[in-house]
Amino acid sequence: MFIAIILIQTTIPGIGNIPIGPLSITIIPITIIVASILLGSKNGAILGGVWGLITFIRAFWWPTSPLAVFVLINPIISVLPRILVGLVSGLFYHKLVKYKINNKLLMSLSGIIGSLINTILVLFLIYIFYKNDSFNIYHINTNELLPYLLGIAGTNGLIEAILSGIFVPLIAVPLQKIKK
Repeated sequence: MFIAIILIQTTIPGIGNIPIGPLSITIIPITIIVASILLGSKNGAILGGVWGLITFIRAFWWPTSPLAVFVLINPIISVLPRILVGLVSGLFYHKLVKYKINNKLLMSLSGIIGSLINTILVLFLIYIFYKNDSFNIYHINTNELLPYLLGIAGTNGLIEAILSGIFVPLIAVPLQKIKK
């Protein structure tokens, strides 16, 4: 079921990303994080891998942005962070749930962590791999690439983390009750 949701979110415009002015807020990590809470970190990592693989393929076939054809053709950028979203957020939740921490708070923190992993890793890896090509790809000076990426992290990334922190428990709590 979660794979079908990811396929829909990644192929139908406007479902996996919410356009807000010049920003495009990615909500796909919420699906990955909810799955990792409900199904475990291994399954969350697999689902993240599916998302990453679709991202990688789309960079060649149907890119989501003009920059995707340059940076998301690198599977270390397009796949690895997505796998880690499911793995780390699931591990975080499942390791701490046994300490009787408030379940909704723990889900919210897992949502924030998972979302930040995606944002920080993708942007960091773009910087590492493409800083010397920044003028050719982004049409900005190499010295301006880091502030540009930090600006994305501070806008998109922060909004995505807040939304994940809000929506992960709103979705996962009722599904957890149904699962039991």
